Amino acid sequence: MQISYNWLKNYLNLNIETQKISEILTDIGLEVGGMEQVESVKGGLEGLVIGEVLTCQQHPNADKLSLTTVNTGAPEALSIVCGAPNVAAGQKVVVATIGTVLYNGDESFIIKKGKIRGEESWGMICAEDEIGLGSSHDGIMVLPSDAKVGTPAKTYFNVETDTVFEVDLTPNRADAASHYGVARDLAAYLKANGEEVKLILPSVDDFMVENKDFVVDVKVEHAEACPRYAGLTISNVEVKDSPDWLKNKLTTIGLTPINNIVDVTNFVLHELGQPLHAFDGDEIKGNQVIVKTLPNNSKFTTLDEVERELSDQDLMICNAEEGMCIAGVYGGVKSGVKESTTKIFLESAYFNPVFVRKTAKRFTLSTDASFRFERGIDPNITVFALQRAALLIKEVAGGSISSDIIDIYPNPIKNFEVAVTWKNIQRLIGKELKQETIKGILTALDMQITSEDENGLLLSIPPYRVDVQREVDVIEDVLRIYGYNNIEIPTDVHSTLVYSVKPDNHKVKNIIANMLVAQGFNEIMCNSLTKPSHYEKLDKYPEGNVVKLFNPLSSDLGGMRQSLIMGGLESIVHNINRKNGDIKIFEFGNCYALNPDGEKGDLNKYTEEQRLGVFLTGNMITAHWNAPQREVSFADIRSVVEQVLTRLNIPQGMIVENPVSNNIFIEGIGIGTKNNIHLVDFGIVNPALGKNFGLKETVYFAELNWDKLLTLAGKQKVLYKEIPKYPEVSRDLALLVDKKVSFGQIQDIAIKTERKLLKSVSLFDIYEGEKLGADKKSYAVNFILQDENKTLTDNQIEKIMNNLISNFQKQLGAQLR
Repeated sequence: MQISYNWLKNYLNLNIETQKISEILTDIGLEVGGMEQVESVKGGLEGLVIGEVLTCQQHPNADKLSLTTVNTGAPEALSIVCGAPNVAAGQKVVVATIGTVLYNGDESFIIKKGKIRGEESWGMICAEDEIGLGSSHDGIMVLPSDAKVGTPAKTYFNVETDTVFEVDLTPNRADAASHYGVARDLAAYLKANGEEVKLILPSVDDFMVENKDFVVDVKVEHAEACPRYAGLTISNVEVKDSPDWLKNKLTTIGLTPINNIVDVTNFVLHELGQPLHAFDGDEIKGNQVIVKTLPNNSKFTTLDEVERELSDQDLMICNAEEGMCIAGVYGGVKSGVKESTTKIFLESAYFNPVFVRKTAKRFTLSTDASFRFERGIDPNITVFALQRAALLIKEVAGGSISSDIIDIYPNPIKNFEVAVTWKNIQRLIGKELKQETIKGILTALDMQITSEDENGLLLSIPPYRVDVQREVDVIEDVLRIYGYNNIEIPTDVHSTLVYSVKPDNHKVKNIIANMLVAQGFNEIMCNSLTKPSHYEKLDKYPEGNVVKLFNPLSSDLGGMRQSLIMGGLESIVHNINRKNGDIKIFEFGNCYALNPDGEKGDLNKYTEEQRLGVFLTGNMITAHWNAPQREVSFADIRSVVEQVLTRLNIPQGMIVENPVSNNIFIEGIGIGTKNNIHLVDFGIVNPALGKNFGLKETVYFAELNWDKLLTLAGKQKVLYKEIPKYPEVSRDLALLVDKKVSFGQIQDIAIKTERKLLKSVSLFDIYEGEKLGADKKSYAVNFILQDENKTLTDNQIEKIMNNLISNFQKQLGAQLR
């Protein structure tokens, strides 16, 4: 949210440097993410000056150019070549002198001395669009004859310089979603710190009903969704551009002026935090405004000209025949203010935050109005904001107030009553504050003290503070105004010795992360909220197992992730789109799942697991003068998995491998223990899944169950022994087997065949081809043999290899190639 310093000063007698204001706002919970110096016109019209055209004649070498001499107040007149058709002697104009920087959007150019068709030009006579004062380029900007020559343009056009604070507003602080709201918090801090400040609310004393020429009947049929609805009419308005002061206010905070009526509603929204809506009076059929819901699947076209299908839970502002506006969210294309509008109905309401939030999320619409309504606005400022806007509209658009204020408020929202004790204030803050200090802060925060005793206070809290309804909320408010930095760090440490669980999760994570980073990997951190539709048609992670949110921020963040693969694929796409195609990334993160068959209210139907995800795509080795380029292969992802298992001290003899059978991978391997504890899945990501993210590249992915690996690693003891004195022996076999045979089966048979002398079994090649047969494949397997007490003889080696071959043939039907 952008807050203008100049605008703040309308409500506070401030004389504090902007840097100090930034620090104060951050200290009181309105964190300033950035500050920017802005001008109401980009560049501040620096270098531009008011001039007078002294002479104007035809350019001797160009039909459409003129040679002029211009007095800018300098000792000598400037010779300027001008191409505008309307330039003439005697005009007062805006001149860009040599060295002036002009802006066109984000681009800029410098005015330089030059020759145009052989004639020197010492500047430029400007059109309004060239200096950011309008959009017309029909000719140069001609000023009134009383414009003083030599006046800087920034002075003539009253260009404002301002500082804009980018306030990172937290969701609970809807009360500060306006300039007045921020000023109110700032005033509370300054008062609590002994400053003499006065909070100034704009006056509406001049408000009066001038006639009753345009009366609209208002009915609220859904009081739960609309607790308060107010409105009035204004006749004989003239819709046109807003005056400069209003345009400047809006452009400074990043808004685009539309017309004077709409600009006033936007101004009041950002001034007071009360959203307003202006309806074209001629579009209110039957002179009736009805607040209600429409039947399910009703059609409605919004301001962006999109036809939307309504739910019977969407609150609508209707006339006698049809809907005009989605209440608190978005206006309709027909009922909005147009150039032809001459009378308006001005709405100011308090809508139920839950209804607005659900509607906004249903249509994935987020507007300035819905942002405030769905968090909860001040129900007591409704009529004041209406009067304020009506007076401003009269000022900028003329007209007369043509009806009484209609205010339907059957059940006024009461203040919150909260009791706080001195004991709890001291306990939670960690410091004993004087009671007078506490009461001063509460009073500055508009919290009325209704009673007081030796134990504490009973407070009446205005309803605009939707975030303060408990004792702890009040104490938090006292602390943020008193200042977190004013709480001294205690010198005493009160703690107990706690046994540290082994292995240390954080430490082991760092060990693995450092190992991967040393191999060129980058760590990523993805959102644990994801799109539930990612899991459509996945057998490994069914969509029915997604833990879904009741009120998601958007449909893209509607559920908790079941796997790390989705965030990783999004990260890969992000990098590839930015020409970074050689990617090695990993992530530690939690994954969540729901057992849909579990009983309602049973927390055991939810699971949460820590996992490690590893992703490879592109080139493993980029081309270099001493090494050829090499793409990532299946062996690379296998190698990473094996290194992680080895570093966690999980012995090879404890695990078994099996082919993965799910639609996450087109080819994959699963690793588990012999007692069926699943540890890892890795392989080639299914291109159909990658296509959902716009991926064409081959991606290799491994997902390791970190919780189970950590438990297993904690049971392993680190042993060491002397390096064997006797050599190991390496033997290779090329085994022709059925396609359904896995390397894990070969590994398991080998270990069972020779438990004593067989040290390792590894796969170093897989081959498939027409010559082998349609259902066959060849595994190239390496065996390491070693006797730690003596050198193996040829007879021993031959006997072991023959036993291995025999068992492979009997149990797998394998053949030697």
